[in-house]
Amino acid sequence: MEPSTTHRSPTLAAATGVQTTRQAYLLLRTVFTVAPIIFGLDKFTNLLTEWTNYLAPVATSVVPIPAQTFMYGVGIIEVIAGVLVAFKPRIGSVVVAAWLMGIIANLLVLGSYFDVALRDFGLLVGALALNRLATTFSRTVQ
Repeated sequence: MEPSTTHRSPTLAAATGVQTTRQAYLLLRTVFTVAPIIFGLDKFTNLLTEWTNYLAPVATSVVPIPAQTFMYGVGIIEVIAGVLVAFKPRIGSVVVAAWLMGIIANLLVLGSYFDVALRDFGLLVGALALNRLATTFSRTVQ
């Protein structure tokens, strides 16, 4: 017969909740460290996709450089954001969320890739969730 979850002690339930929340924090912190670094490095190789296709032409009219050079800068910022999440998750998560807002705005201005914009909105929410969890766990989990 399975033990009933209603008969767990409050202390055990609280400990289980903290452990589960800590696992969620570590999962989000890992993903928001690794993904920006991988995507940032890929801006230099274009193995995953041709990144300049996702860049609104207005970006290179504001910053008058070739699209690929622009994407090199994007890659550097993404790698820095990932490293920042690894070492300062409370700050890095806000940087990633702001960066994702910029990507979403770029895609909306581009007028296509709305599916990617929606996916990035979900990632933005995840980055904000990481920020909330980091207020508790970034001091205790290193």
